[in-house]
Amino acid sequence: MARGTAALGQGLEPPLKKGRLEAANIIVQFQSDTGDTVGPQLDLPHDATPAQLETLLNGLLQQKEKLPYSFFIEEQPLADDLGVHLHKHKVSVEAALRIVYQLQAVFRVRPVSRCTASLAGHTDAVLAVGFSPDGRHLASGSGDTTARLWDLATQTPLHTCKGHSGWVLCVAWSPDAAILATGGMDSSLWLWDPRTGRALGTCKGHTKWVTSVAWEPAHVALPCRRLASGSKDSTVRVWDAQTRRCLFSMGSHTKAVSAVRWAGDGHIISAARDCAIFVWDAQDGHLVRSLKGHGHWVNTLALSAEFALRTGAFDHTGAAPAEPAAAQAQALQRYEAALGGRPERLASGSDDFTMFLWEPSTSDKPLARMTGHLQLINQVQFSPDGRWVVSASFDKAVKLWDGLRGTFIATLRGHVGPVYQVAWSADSRLLVSASKDSTLKVWDVATRKLKLELPGHADEVFTVDWSPDGASVASGSKDRLLRLWRQ
Repeated sequence: MARGTAALGQGLEPPLKKGRLEAANIIVQFQSDTGDTVGPQLDLPHDATPAQLETLLNGLLQQKEKLPYSFFIEEQPLADDLGVHLHKHKVSVEAALRIVYQLQAVFRVRPVSRCTASLAGHTDAVLAVGFSPDGRHLASGSGDTTARLWDLATQTPLHTCKGHSGWVLCVAWSPDAAILATGGMDSSLWLWDPRTGRALGTCKGHTKWVTSVAWEPAHVALPCRRLASGSKDSTVRVWDAQTRRCLFSMGSHTKAVSAVRWAGDGHIISAARDCAIFVWDAQDGHLVRSLKGHGHWVNTLALSAEFALRTGAFDHTGAAPAEPAAAQAQALQRYEAALGGRPERLASGSDDFTMFLWEPSTSDKPLARMTGHLQLINQVQFSPDGRWVVSASFDKAVKLWDGLRGTFIATLRGHVGPVYQVAWSADSRLLVSASKDSTLKVWDVATRKLKLELPGHADEVFTVDWSPDGASVASGSKDRLLRLWRQ
């Protein structure tokens, strides 16, 4: 400890001398991302690497097998040797250095690198794609008024779902993968059996386009019974999936509803072109609070536990308990693990070029206002672990933000056209972006650099999704094709 104490007394900021750091030890304290300290203060060499810190932390936590962790110092991820990082970010060690750790996914997703299938069948632009929660099926919606289901094993068409009389704008799987919902410009919401492609019925009540659909989480009800839809008619409606009856309607918005999310804490959240975000009680639809701050249309919403809500009881292998009670318990466990002891957070993006970070269940005041984009924000997405937020903008940039505090992390540049959508890998280490420039790009979160460029589409790429098992990426384009990308 003597050398560390001496360094501490000198208020060490690791100096450079002839391009090298002087040998000096650093006093550190490990702390979890929930604020709990682990083990005693330690005297570590300046050249300690993240891999060595990971080994040390596993020992302190007495893990039976080594688990992967990421480390943060003053909100900056540790990617270099300890001393190099401190010098680069001008971090003072006049007091014991706090190193925050976070458990990474225990599996690793390999980056997709090649197009394995070009799926033809749609006769107009592909506007929406979505993998099922178990990762075994893929659905697409198109301007040709149909939704299609695809067999991922053979990479061929499985079913064509005909019923809409206008463009299919959104597709949404129930968290138990038993029902597919589609919304379109014909003002209707259709429900489909993905095993047969047969229509289960239509939910009628909206008078204009259905723009967004969200299902009640699996940890609240299994089998999944209720879903919410937002429409250009300024209303949000909650439906019973078995009877296709509207249970109640929420109509406080004054302009078109652009996004709806069903949170795991018993709230439905909607955003609209009236610049407002409303939080509703999912039981009876009464207004809980209004989140105001945006100065223009709110285009997109994302929840910090969205990946757990989307996949329900299914793990990264696509497996889930067969018994509904056990599956519901596992879905609740996964949801609570995704929260990490914190309230569920919400990110919103707008035409006013800004984003906000909220805790909608506790306050109507934002945690952070996130600025930096130069044009409208088309989509925001939380990483599956809730640690990051990524935003896609018409300014051709993808930006990475801290998902806990809303602080800016990095700008990912490479696209030469507006970025329409982004999707995360299940392990939160990679993300893929889709652009008007007809390409997809895969980014490495740790290095903040472009990992792979995926050309192949002949026109604008409107939509993209990464399968929950990490094996595939699906993209839909104005060229009327879906493309599947794999390792």
